[in-house]
Amino acid sequence: MSRHVGADPLDRGRFPVDPWGLVEDSYQADDLGLTETLFSVANGYLGMRGNPEEGRPAYSNGTYVNGFHETWEIRHAEAAFGFARTGQTIVNVPDTKVLKVYVDDEPLTFGTSDLEQYERCLDFRDGVLRRSLVWRTPSGKRVRIDSTRMVSMTQRHLALMTVEVTMLSGDAPVVISSQILNRQDGRDEYHGRTAQGLVEHADPRKAGAFADRVLLPRMSYATEDRMLLGYQCANSGMTVAVAADHVLTTTDVHEVVARADDDQAKMVFRIDATEGTTTRLEKLVAYHSSRGVPVRELSDRCDRTLDRAGRHGVAHYLSDQRAWYSRFWQTADVEIATESPEDAAVQQAIRYNLFSLAQASARTDGIGVPAKGVTGSGYEGHYFWDTEVYVLPFLTYTSPEVARNALHFRSVMLPAARERAREMAQAGALYPWRTINGEEASAYYAAGTAQVHIDADIAYALMKYVRATDDRGFLLREGIDILVETARMWAELGFWRSNGEPSFHIHGVTGPDEYTTVVNNNLFTNVMARANLEEAAIAVDRIRTHDPEGWVKVASRLGITEEEVAEWQACADGMTIPFDEGLGIHPQDDFFLDREVWDLSQTPPETRPLLLHYHPLVIYRFQVLKQADVVLALFLQGDRFTLEEKRADFEYYDPITTGDSTLSAVVQSVIAAEVGYHEAALDYFHQALYVDLADLHGNTVDGLHVASTGGVWSALVYGFGGMRDYRGELSFDPRLPATWPSLTFRLCWRGSLLLVELTQDEARFSVVEGDAAVPVTVRGTSYVVGTDAPLVVALPDQGARIDGLLGDHPVIGGTRADGSTITAGVPEPIQPPEEPDATGELPVYAPDPSIMPPPRI
Repeated sequence: MSRHVGADPLDRGRFPVDPWGLVEDSYQADDLGLTETLFSVANGYLGMRGNPEEGRPAYSNGTYVNGFHETWEIRHAEAAFGFARTGQTIVNVPDTKVLKVYVDDEPLTFGTSDLEQYERCLDFRDGVLRRSLVWRTPSGKRVRIDSTRMVSMTQRHLALMTVEVTMLSGDAPVVISSQILNRQDGRDEYHGRTAQGLVEHADPRKAGAFADRVLLPRMSYATEDRMLLGYQCANSGMTVAVAADHVLTTTDVHEVVARADDDQAKMVFRIDATEGTTTRLEKLVAYHSSRGVPVRELSDRCDRTLDRAGRHGVAHYLSDQRAWYSRFWQTADVEIATESPEDAAVQQAIRYNLFSLAQASARTDGIGVPAKGVTGSGYEGHYFWDTEVYVLPFLTYTSPEVARNALHFRSVMLPAARERAREMAQAGALYPWRTINGEEASAYYAAGTAQVHIDADIAYALMKYVRATDDRGFLLREGIDILVETARMWAELGFWRSNGEPSFHIHGVTGPDEYTTVVNNNLFTNVMARANLEEAAIAVDRIRTHDPEGWVKVASRLGITEEEVAEWQACADGMTIPFDEGLGIHPQDDFFLDREVWDLSQTPPETRPLLLHYHPLVIYRFQVLKQADVVLALFLQGDRFTLEEKRADFEYYDPITTGDSTLSAVVQSVIAAEVGYHEAALDYFHQALYVDLADLHGNTVDGLHVASTGGVWSALVYGFGGMRDYRGELSFDPRLPATWPSLTFRLCWRGSLLLVELTQDEARFSVVEGDAAVPVTVRGTSYVVGTDAPLVVALPDQGARIDGLLGDHPVIGGTRADGSTITAGVPEPIQPPEEPDATGELPVYAPDPSIMPPPRI
C-alpha cells in the first residue's frame, strides 16, 4: 500500500486551496466519517465532530470531553499477575450540535434535499466552522441557511452555535428544533444505527462498544430559558452536565415549545417566516464534567457559564476567539514560499496540522493530550507517549504554558506510576503505556506495558521544556520528582554484566517498533534510558549546588542519597548500546539481526497494515518495523551518533519500515534530511502532512492523528530547518528542499521570540519579542542574536544531496556475527474465511481487541 502522495493529493474540485481554512464546496456522503473528523471544532477539553446541524446523515455523531470516560473489566483469556485489569474508554457525551430546520414541515436532510448552493469552511484564524447553503424545498421555495459552530478557546467550557434562516422566495412556517441528545447508546434520535455501528469487521484500532448503559440519568429539564441533561457514568462514577441557552432574533410571529426526558432536551422555535426576512437563533452551550462531583453542582457551574455568556453575547466571544488565534499564529505559524499551486496546497496543509494541534491541546489545562485529541473515539481516548515525543516539542517552542500544563499532568499521575512500578517489582515510578485515569489499560503487555521507554520519553520532554524556558521553579517543585523516580526505575530494571569492561543491560522490553517485542537491549530504550539517568544526576547536582534551600526540600521529599545519584551516572556510563561491526549499523536489539528480513517489495498491498493480516507471532519472527525505532533514537539523541552512523542506520532500516504507524514518516523525514536524502525527506514529509487530510491510513474516521500533526512541525523545524537543541543550546544546519525558496518559523526561547527565516543561500535570525538576546550556533559557528538587529549568516549550500528514494528493497546478503547470510522472504497471510456459516451469513473475522496489540496507526 503505497503512501507516496505528492505535494497535493486532495480533490481541489471539492476542497479548493485556501491558505487559512479548510473549505468544502460540494456535499458528498461517501466519506462522512472522514469529513466529520476533518471539520471538527475543539479546544483540547471539548470537541465536536463536524456532523451536520441537522444530525443526519452521520458516520458518528460525536462530542467528547477530554478525560471523561467509563471503566470496564478487562477479561483476559489467560490472566497473570500484573496484567491490566481495568479498561478505560472515552464516552460520547450528550450532543448539543443539533439544530434541525423545517420549512413547510419538510426537514432539511443532506443526501435527499435539493441544494442549489453549498459551502462550509473551518477557519484557521478563529476556529469557527461556517456553513452556507441554499435549499429549494419540495414546494419550490428557496431558503438560505447559514450556520456557525465554535468551541471557545478563552472560555474552556463554552461552545457557541448560530443558525440563520432567510426565506428567499415565498412565506412559510419555519421550525428550528434545538436539542441535547444522549447518543452514547449508539443510536440516533430516529432509533437507527449510525454508519459507525454498521461496520461489519472488527478493527482493533477502534474503540470497543459498551454492552450496557453507560450514562445514568441524574437530572433533566427544559424551560423557555434553559435546558439541561446531567448524567453519571455507571462504573467510573464520573459526572457530566450539559446545558444550553438560546437567543432568537426575528421580526416574524413566533412561539417556543420546550420539553425534556432522560435522554433528550428540546426547545422548538416556530416562526411564521415571511419572504425576505431572516430569523437568527444563537445557541450557547456549557459542558462541565468531574471525577465525582454531584450533577447538581455541575448544573450550577453550567448556570454560571451560561449566565456570563448571556451577558457578553456571541459577538464578544467571536472577537475573543479571533484575538486568541491571532496570538497563537504569531508564535506557531510556519510559512513556506508559495510560488506554485502545489506550494499553496502544502502551506494550507501545514496550517491545518498546526491548527489541529491547537484544537487538541490549548485548553487541556492539566489534563493529557489524547492520541486523537477530542475529535473521535479512536484509541479509546487514551494518552500515550505520543504527547511527550511528538506534541510537547511543538508546545514548548510555541505555547510554553500549554507544555507546562501537559507536564503537570504527568506530575499528578506520579503516585499511580509509583504504585505501578511496585506492582511490576520495580523501584521508582513506571508510567502506564496507555491510560486515561493513571492506571495501565494496555491489555496486550508485549506491545504495551513492555514499552517502558515511556519513562524516558517523559523525562526527555521535561528537560526540553526546562531548558527552552529556563523554568527552574517547575523543575524544583515537580519535575525533579519525575526525573528521580524514573531514574530509580531504570537503575532497578537494568543489571550489570562483566566481560572485561562492566556493562549495564536492560532486558525484556519493547521499543517504539511494535512489530518487535520483549527484547534485550532495545537500542532506543537504552539510549533514552541513558539520557534519563544522566539528566536526573545533572539536575540533582545543579539543585544541590545552586539552590541549597531547595535541595533540603527535595532531598527530604524524595530521600535522595549521594550513593544512588552516583549509581545513576554509572548506569548511564555503562549502558549497552548495540552495534554490529560487520554491517556497520546499530542493531535494533541484541537479536534483531538473527531474524530473516521481511521483503516489503514482495508484500501484496492488500495485506497492509500487517497487524490486520498476520498474527503477531508471525510478524515478530522477522526483521520488519511498524515504525522508526533506531531512526527515532538518531533524532532524539542525535548528538550521541556520528553522521556516518546515522546514514548507515537509515539506509538499513528504511527499506524494512512499513510505515504502518503514523508516528513513522515524520521521523524518517527528519533523518533523511539530515543525512542528505533530500527527495526522500520531502516524500516522507508529504506522507505525514496528508495523513488525515488524505486519509492515508484509512482510519481518520476515528479521529485525527495528533502525534502526526505534531510531527509535521518537527519535520519542518528540526528536519528542513535543521534546528537542534542538545543540552539546551540552539543550533541550526538547514536542509531546505530544492523546490522551496524559503522557510520561516518562530521559536519561544527563555522569554524571547526568535524569528527564523531560511532561504537557499542564507539564514536570518531576529528577536521579535522579549528583551533577551538569543545565542545560536549555525553550522558550528557561535553567534548571538541581539534585540536590536537581525543576524544574517550566508549558507553556501543545503548540505550534501543524495538523489532518489531508498524504496522497499531490503538490504540483504550481509553476514551476521555467526557467519550466516541475511536473507529475505514474505510469509503467506491466512485470509479471513469467506464461506457462509450455518446461518447463511458470512463469518466475521473478529480478533478480540483485549488481546491484540494496541494499534498505533
